[in-house]
Amino acid sequence: MEVDDVSVREQLFHNKVRETFICVLLFTCLYILSYLILTHFKKNADYITTDDIEDATVNKIALWLCTFTLSVAVCAVLLLPISILSNEVLLTFPHSYYMQWLNGSLIHGLWNLVFLFSNLSLVFLMPFAYFFTESEGFVGCKRGVMARVYETAVVLLLLTLLVLGMVWVGVALLNNTARESLYDVWECYLPYLYSAISLFGVLLLLLCTPFGLSRMFSVTGSLLVKPGLLENVEVEMNCATFEEASLSRKLNSGSRSCRTTVDVEPLRMQFLSVQAKRIALQMRRRASPWQRNLFYPLAMLLLLALTVVCVLMVCFHVLELLFDETAMPRGMGDPRLGTASFSMFGSLGAAVQVVLIMYLMVSSVVGFYSSPLFTSLLPHTQDTNLTQIIGNCVSLLVLSSALPVFSRTLGITRFDLLGDFGRYNWLGNFHIVFLYNILFAGLTSACLINTLTWTVQRELIRAFGLHKLPLTVSRTTIPLKLLLANGLSKIQ
Repeated sequence: MEVDDVSVREQLFHNKVRETFICVLLFTCLYILSYLILTHFKKNADYITTDDIEDATVNKIALWLCTFTLSVAVCAVLLLPISILSNEVLLTFPHSYYMQWLNGSLIHGLWNLVFLFSNLSLVFLMPFAYFFTESEGFVGCKRGVMARVYETAVVLLLLTLLVLGMVWVGVALLNNTARESLYDVWECYLPYLYSAISLFGVLLLLLCTPFGLSRMFSVTGSLLVKPGLLENVEVEMNCATFEEASLSRKLNSGSRSCRTTVDVEPLRMQFLSVQAKRIALQMRRRASPWQRNLFYPLAMLLLLALTVVCVLMVCFHVLELLFDETAMPRGMGDPRLGTASFSMFGSLGAAVQVVLIMYLMVSSVVGFYSSPLFTSLLPHTQDTNLTQIIGNCVSLLVLSSALPVFSRTLGITRFDLLGDFGRYNWLGNFHIVFLYNILFAGLTSACLINTLTWTVQRELIRAFGLHKLPLTVSRTTIPLKLLLANGLSKIQ
């Protein structure tokens, strides 16, 4: 009997070591990827060590904290896809020796680690990084990195006390009771704080994702070569080349003459615009017929299909909420992977769920950076300062950590939330969940209809050459016969 207990303990110890090694390996890979991404966008002037070693050291430490936060955000995005795919792999290979490392304990541990590190980054690491870069040390103290650390720690402590005091007042107003023990801080105030942060992230996704789903069409269209059915690319390219040469001569003559910078600057901006147009037309002329006439329609149809599928799944989930209590998002204590598929269509449905989750995340990021409130946070290659990097890491972490709750609330997947993700207070409120689904379906449908109608109208106007008409001419008053004649002449 003692031998069996020893063998069981050894087996548990080996499993724990194996899970720890897998988590560390995964996080190391994500950390390296995040560091490469941040170094691609960061401004190199902030990290030069020749002028001020102290500032350069502070910026490097802040960059390491931002890298950690971004890696946690990427891991939060991959939580649901990894969990869904792991379940399907275990269903396909139930007795495979090479899949013994993939189990519910590993997946549950990943969810708990992501929840812990995401809250640690939001509450402590990112505020510490911001105050650390802005600190200079207390007056009268010796300058150095440690002086900045002391000042940052004091400021962060005061901010923590302020936030906890506000949460205490809010809980007291809602429950009409005042809690005083330290144990209640861990069991009551922090869950309320985490629930408020998650609710803010899910509401941010509600606003950004429908707008991002509509913006995905224009973003994808700018990356692909559009078909030119009603235009002559060769003629437009020759016109752009002649206009570019004319502007180049004017700029050269202006630089040799006594013109001021105010007179030359509009010409230079116009020259750059025409040059970019000429390069785009040149790329379109070099594109193959398959790339010109097939890739763009297929990409637009794929985006439309994914968006429509998302809306239909949310509408179906609304009906489920009315008649089935199990459709409510809830937490799962013991993840029994490999027992049943989380999709009624089997592995194909699980693959569609993974694609939709990743598509929603990309759309939310596009919508976030396209909104007027957050356009200033958009990173630029080798020209993003440290404050912008911190803001981007915080924003991406808020969006990504709310993605599992967002996907489960909308019914995109039937995989229940693991760990502390399912402990949020508002997840059990039927009215909040139902209203959230209705708002998402309505906003996404409205944005999609608006985008498609305006896109079709704009493409028709551009294809028939009506965008070149003077502004005094109303395009709505043009006869249909003239419009068709103009289009047929362009086709011929």
